[in-house]
Amino acid sequence: MPTTPVTPPTGGVPAPELLHRVTSPTGAALVPEVLRRAALPDGRLADVHLRDGLVAEIRACAGPDAAGVDRAVGGGAAERAVDLGGALLLPAFVDGHAHLDKTFLGSPWQPHLPAADLRAQIAAERELRRRIPVPVEDRATALARRMAALGTGYVRSHVDIDPDAGLAGLHALLAVREACRDLIGIQLVAFPQSGVVTAPGVADLLDAALREGADLVGGLDPVGFDGDMAGQLDVVFGLAERHGAGIDIHLHDGGADGIAQLREIARRTAALDLGGRVAVSHAYALGQVGDGELGRTAEVLAQAGVAIMTNGPAGTTPPVRRLRELGVRVFAGSDNIRDAWWPYGTGDMLERATIIGLQCDLMTDTGLHDAADLATDAAAAALGLSGYGLAPGCRADLVAVDAASVPEAVAAHPARLLVLHGGRVTADHRGLVHLSDGGRAD
Repeated sequence: MPTTPVTPPTGGVPAPELLHRVTSPTGAALVPEVLRRAALPDGRLADVHLRDGLVAEIRACAGPDAAGVDRAVGGGAAERAVDLGGALLLPAFVDGHAHLDKTFLGSPWQPHLPAADLRAQIAAERELRRRIPVPVEDRATALARRMAALGTGYVRSHVDIDPDAGLAGLHALLAVREACRDLIGIQLVAFPQSGVVTAPGVADLLDAALREGADLVGGLDPVGFDGDMAGQLDVVFGLAERHGAGIDIHLHDGGADGIAQLREIARRTAALDLGGRVAVSHAYALGQVGDGELGRTAEVLAQAGVAIMTNGPAGTTPPVRRLRELGVRVFAGSDNIRDAWWPYGTGDMLERATIIGLQCDLMTDTGLHDAADLATDAAAAALGLSGYGLAPGCRADLVAVDAASVPEAVAAHPARLLVLHGGRVTADHRGLVHLSDGGRAD
């Protein structure tokens, strides 16, 4: 099959003819054998060879005159090839924190209704949840597909587990995970949105959620919401130990209370040898203390192997650059996307890297590389993904973008040219490819 050239456009929106659909003679979605003239994150120009859903080999390419030339493989058959023409090739983005069950995407626009505090917002969301006419499964699927089309290969989604919702949201997202498995990998966190200690029956529901398919157990402001740090953490860490599950705790509490909870989470993580399997999402307190206290807290987090997730919110943000310097793994997530918590969000992790870069003053090329890392390698490590990356032996979960370098990609928010999941083309500049109907894009 002949090479399909990809000529990156000059602007952020590609011309309609930018990338023609490349399909096999049977009409199935393309499984390319080589991505020609890919600009790698380290600046090299290379041909990336794929086999059996993996990156098989990366070779220095033959240069500009290689465009449009088919190479022989094995018995002389022409390779199925896509010529990226110098476009940047990255490992698929990883969204380390989302709420697929909460999104309004796929339903009529819902005006945002601010609430006075966290408890009031939770109550308002609970009431609104009863009135949305579109089922959770449909809305979550719409968001998962959008994420996949934008180059996200994996997402960790928290799902509400509370006396009102029970396990309904979990069951919906388990169905979404199965339906979208050829597009995106989904981790699920059993999230006690209404608290643990103060919400009767939630501990048992979390236990059931882990038995029925949730990958991790979550928590929510042990002091600020439950008013019982030891009580909530006893439940969360006890369930993690019983089920062999990871932990991801929402921690909005600031100041001394927030720091004390971070230290206790680190202590328990080390005691149970859970390093690398525990994350704290938000951790605003880290952005509210002096460098001395930050350094001491970062040391115990790094030693215990507790990662920190940030979405680069307005206001207090954990100091990303300083935490990384101190050895703490920091990764990125979208958090809420067009739901009761805020009306914004696109599901685009490259855009999220840009937001975090702006918020955290990551302005040099090194800083822009760091911003991209939060949404790729660092997030993959925090999620414990195996076989992730852009190297021989890694899964061919890849995204090509209309930029020549990583700094340009973070700064310019370029179009996605090609997305692969497990070596299969799943999206291009026009959207998702239907894998079952001859490769038509959404």
